[in-house]
Amino acid sequence: MSEWRELNEDSKTIWEQNAKHWDEYMGNESNRFHQELIRPYTEKLLKVKKRQTILDIGCGNGNFSRRLAELGAHVVAFDYSEQMVESTKNRSENYLNQIDYRVVDATNYDELFSLGNKKYDSAVANMALMDIADITPLVNSLHKLLKTNGTFVFSITHPCFQTPGLRKINETEDIEGKIMIKNSIQISKYLSPES
Repeated sequence: MSEWRELNEDSKTIWEQNAKHWDEYMGNESNRFHQELIRPYTEKLLKVKKRQTILDIGCGNGNFSRRLAELGAHVVAFDYSEQMVESTKNRSENYLNQIDYRVVDATNYDELFSLGNKKYDSAVANMALMDIADITPLVNSLHKLLKTNGTFVFSITHPCFQTPGLRKINETEDIEGKIMIKNSIQISKYLSPES
């Protein structure tokens, strides 16, 4: 457990240092990756209805929290970066009657249980789980946080896109007088776990 605690503290320190940059980078509308790939499918899986209560885990700068509020949900959103939550509140002034932002550490059972018991229709973690050093407390807490038949929707980067030794390949090919450019990645240890 002490190894995870140390990793969690390192991660929290890094996010505190990068909070301002990340907030500016994501802006009010998020980036194209979130807008075109993550958001539409996450919304489809969540099946958001007006007046639902949704838990936004690792909310970052609150882009998706605000989107959920636009769809009519009441949102409790948390992140473990105090600076990120402060920036998020500043970006969300028009939504503060629908979004309750909190500083909560997803690796801490007591902090998670402070969010309420059987309170949430759904929980969502958009591109956040891979930044949580130990997801065991969060996963073990979800059944207590979610209402009966509540849903948990998450998105993560597929491990093949983040492996050490990944090679990015750019090829230019002349096909019947037309120049075609192909981008790809080469993975050499896809099925072998990294230590």
